[in-house]
Amino acid sequence: MAHDLRLPGLDVSRETIARLEQYEALLKKWNPAINLVSAPTLAQVWDRHFLDSAQIFAIARPKSGLWADLGSGGGFPGLVLAVLAKEFAPDLKLTLVESDHRKSAFLMTVARELGLSVQVIAKRIEAAPALAAEYLSARALASLEALLGFCELHLAPGGTAYFPKGAQWKEELSAAQKIWSFDCKAHPSVTDSEAAILEITGVRRV
Repeated sequence: MAHDLRLPGLDVSRETIARLEQYEALLKKWNPAINLVSAPTLAQVWDRHFLDSAQIFAIARPKSGLWADLGSGGGFPGLVLAVLAKEFAPDLKLTLVESDHRKSAFLMTVARELGLSVQVIAKRIEAAPALAAEYLSARALASLEALLGFCELHLAPGGTAYFPKGAQWKEELSAAQKIWSFDCKAHPSVTDSEAAILEITGVRRV
């Protein structure tokens, strides 16, 4: 089966597709033992996980600096971002924070086998050293209110966070604005008409 990420303005090479196919094979090999993704979504990994993660890269268009992905789990979006960075942003450094040691072992294995420049920190987000990242992401991890607290810990001044959110994103936004001051641009998700990628800057407590 021919795979395609179908993202406007991101002409992904066959080498990048091949790395993602290798990633898919490792995911299917490890998933029964450590539940990296829910079993029903494993069959739709390209749309549900790869494309959903890759759209964040297409929105951000990073060139260099540090990108921190929090609660990386099975590598979404962090490892997908690293695969794309290998082709489109070779000067971008990626740090993945994952407290589950089995999952962090998986992340390190994929990074090694795919030749990705990735650091994995096997600690809780609150216990990891301050990362001062220019870019920050987290997918299916916590409420927006909680994620903004992680921005306070790990996002550099002037940095940008990218948080994919589901159908209730407007409610989460309203709740977070009671505690935090920030600028937010909502990008429509290419994988779910009710979802959005929230691009957030200028985070500070009210």
